[in-house]
Amino acid sequence: MNKFLRINMETESLNYEEVKEEYKLFGGRDLVAKLLNDEVDPQCDPLGSGNKFIVCPGLLTDSAAPSTGRLSVGGKSPLTGTIKEANAGGVVAKMLAKLGIKAIIIEGKPANEAWYILKITQEKAELVSGEKYVGLNNYRLTEELQKNYGDKIGVVSIGGAGEKGYLNSTLQVTSSNKTPSRAAARGGLGAVMGSKGIKAIVLDVGGPLNPDYVDKVRFMNAAKNYINALKENPLTGQALPTLGTAVLVNLTNSLGVLPTRNYSSGNFEHVESICGEHMLEIQSQRKGKSGHACISGCSIGCSNVYNNKQGEYLTSSLEYETIALLGSNCGISSLDTIATLDRMCDDFGLDTIETGATIGVCMEAGKIGFGDDQGVIKLVEEMMAGTEFGKILGQGTAYTGKHLGVKRIPTVKGQSLSGYDPRALKGTGVTFATSPMGADHTSGNLLGFPGVDPLNKEGQVEASTMMQVLMATVDSLGMCLFASFATDKPENVGYLLEMMACKFGGKWDQDRLFGIGVQTISLEKKFNKAAGFTEKDNRLPEFMYQEELPPHNVIFDITEEELGMAIPF
Repeated sequence: MNKFLRINMETESLNYEEVKEEYKLFGGRDLVAKLLNDEVDPQCDPLGSGNKFIVCPGLLTDSAAPSTGRLSVGGKSPLTGTIKEANAGGVVAKMLAKLGIKAIIIEGKPANEAWYILKITQEKAELVSGEKYVGLNNYRLTEELQKNYGDKIGVVSIGGAGEKGYLNSTLQVTSSNKTPSRAAARGGLGAVMGSKGIKAIVLDVGGPLNPDYVDKVRFMNAAKNYINALKENPLTGQALPTLGTAVLVNLTNSLGVLPTRNYSSGNFEHVESICGEHMLEIQSQRKGKSGHACISGCSIGCSNVYNNKQGEYLTSSLEYETIALLGSNCGISSLDTIATLDRMCDDFGLDTIETGATIGVCMEAGKIGFGDDQGVIKLVEEMMAGTEFGKILGQGTAYTGKHLGVKRIPTVKGQSLSGYDPRALKGTGVTFATSPMGADHTSGNLLGFPGVDPLNKEGQVEASTMMQVLMATVDSLGMCLFASFATDKPENVGYLLEMMACKFGGKWDQDRLFGIGVQTISLEKKFNKAAGFTEKDNRLPEFMYQEELPPHNVIFDITEEELGMAIPF
């Protein structure tokens, strides 16, 4: 991948630029951090002309390395005010690799406030009018784009949430089943894309991926060995292909970390109704699908297709985080209700994590009761309709909680916590508190981390630092985080190092590989510091330091001084 595609929305100019040497070993999250530091004022208005919207594949996306089709998007977050990278599966990252595009950089704002489709083919890139698509949500929008441009296109799109500038707004990416069901969800980046006047990015790219290698034979052998390691791993070879990420529901409940009724408990009494095993029963009855791969070249297949009672497609994929936040966190015990909400969120372009946490604080405030299925659906419908209260909800958990006078607001740096209560999973709490991008489990989740007691604060800062570096590296390679599970064995890390050497040349050891993650986090912290953030912002919600979490009756007891020792780069 040897070129940037730069689009200036003010002048409507599109130009390809040769990638400078200094950027050649940057990709994915690392490249987002580098470009934002180089080109964006950290003090800028996230929805103003000074922010930039960046789309890029990872370093290994242009290769046969397994599960390396993740797409990174980035900008300054309107939700947190920090630097932000979000990534998604789907087909688009590999398409960008086929085109040799290392990054799309969209800057400025259209002078006429018009809406556009950015269409990219092997022949050219162009802005075409998107006015006729305004008001369409992601599923209908994707269907219309497929009618106009063919059903083999890849699409990155925003729904009504991004159009309206909601701080809780996603970008949806078409999956291998051609639905807009893969979300770059966190941080409100859908609003950033919308602020640029881009309704959708359409890629029409045929033919195979033809990557360059320094040594193709050795690369392919290392890739084969890494794939075998993933297949031999109990989680990536068996549990995830069978139950998907919903395999975690029973696990987190048994550990006492499953968010329940706005993080008031770590156990949900109706867990058997929302767990992965029950979902598999439903899929079998309705001819749904498990073991579905959302990206090409994935050897894990953790995705699923969830059908309604009539056996018709409803959503894909119904994930653990969605089940935890829109399920147990809201007292909802129906997978059909959760799947319906997931479809609504994907369609309109809402982060299911942020949405579930937002509704949780509404329930705590007494707007509706915990367990009110129809009440939750109506609140999401209010967001979609843009009612006065719906607009408040669309600004996320922190904004809504403050508006309603709620004291127990589960956010860090303005972004909601995900599906793990950090009082009983303390290492993940360190990550939530110290990640440059706000509470984000994908920045370094310590669920199942060996040798560390999740209820004891000893060793948690060091373990979180290790995982944050690993995840920043993985995000920069374009690799699915589940594919990183094979790195628990030294020989498998060796296969990854071999792939890097055979792709890019030179000597690769662990210091150089994981130095990518250190570099990424350092750049992100640099941006945030210039934006006005300090270590005082690296704190969990106050109630988590004070209220004991059942069933273990623990608080988060890692001090500010101890948190200050995490990710010391």
